[in-house]
Amino acid sequence: MDRLIYTAMTGANAAANRQAILSNNLANASTNGFRAEMSTYRAVPLQGEGASTRVFAIEASSGYLNTPGSAQRTDRNLDAMTTGNAWFAIQGLDGTEAYTRHGHFEISADGTLVNSQGLPILSSGGAPITVPPNAEVAIGHDGNISAKISGQPGNIIGRLKLGTPTADDPIKRGDDGLFRTTSGDPMPNDETARVQVGALESSNVNSIESMVGIIQAARQFETQMRLLQTAESNDRSAGQLLGLQG
Repeated sequence: MDRLIYTAMTGANAAANRQAILSNNLANASTNGFRAEMSTYRAVPLQGEGASTRVFAIEASSGYLNTPGSAQRTDRNLDAMTTGNAWFAIQGLDGTEAYTRHGHFEISADGTLVNSQGLPILSSGGAPITVPPNAEVAIGHDGNISAKISGQPGNIIGRLKLGTPTADDPIKRGDDGLFRTTSGDPMPNDETARVQVGALESSNVNSIESMVGIIQAARQFETQMRLLQTAESNDRSAGQLLGLQG
């Protein structure tokens, strides 16, 4: 059978994977703090006899678009947006420290400061933040969280942990959609990081680019499938010719 089916198969698989990634990006175009996922592929020449005109499509690397999304004003005291490349630290479902740019915070029934998925927000010390009952909570631009109970002065109950990735230990997206350091170690607290209160960061997905990319990936997939059909037709024709000679 013609080896073309194998090279065309890798091309079709790459196109299908790219389409899935672009579709996920498009589905999260309105998700606050979402970072568009990226995928790249490289062509690897097929080793063996004959001309080196056939190549495999192999995934080279994957990452995310680190361009910040635009600020959306909410004027809510528990909404915050990090500035620069700082990330909020939260506790994932697996108990490890993870990072997100989504700064929509809430207070759970037990008084823990959580995100919109119910995951605990971590303090600069790496522990969940507990809010006193019936307290009015405010977030400062330096990440300090103050709680004020009616008739009493406000007190600082903690400080948001804000981590900034480094080139030596970058962050990567996990299967749960949260980001973690490549080494698995918690990022140190960035004392210089600041937040914008009363605002949320929008998704950095460009809907138009994603739609165009999906169309291009679909056409590329169709091209690879036609190559598979051509290889099948050639194989069938060759079998018929061999049958006539026999």
